[in-house]
Amino acid sequence: MKKTFVFTCLVGVFALSILASCEKNKNNETKISAYNETESHNMGQNCMSCHLQGGSGEGWFKIAATVYDSLQISPYPNTTVKLYTGPNGTGTLKCTIEVDGNGNFYTTEDVDFSTGLYPVVSSNSGTNYMSSPIYSGNCVSCHGNSTSKIWAK
Repeated sequence: MKKTFVFTCLVGVFALSILASCEKNKNNETKISAYNETESHNMGQNCMSCHLQGGSGEGWFKIAATVYDSLQISPYPNTTVKLYTGPNGTGTLKCTIEVDGNGNFYTTEDVDFSTGLYPVVSSNSGTNYMSSPIYSGNCVSCHGNSTSKIWAK
């Protein structure tokens, strides 16, 4: 009799903890990286594997990744990522995202990638332009896999 009660209580606590974690992410929380903040984590990992609807991360990211130094070894904090409608910083500026103190950038704000956007990464030392447009904010689907990491001068 006692074993059944203990098991039932443990199952009930487990079910409540699962329910609480699911409820936490039922609604999208606003999360936008900012210079000098250090709350982000998992540099170089696929942010979108957790930060999506139904995922365990807070907020559903529309674009996210890590910026590295020019050697592509260490995260490069406090740089800036901009998204333009044209190559080399031309066209209309659609989005500006501050890279935080850990080198990560992310936003839950809507970003329309349907016509393609051209990323620009800027630091105090210079600017890097991506020559082809992106149609998704899941940067690590290419960077660090089939292409080099995102880096700043």
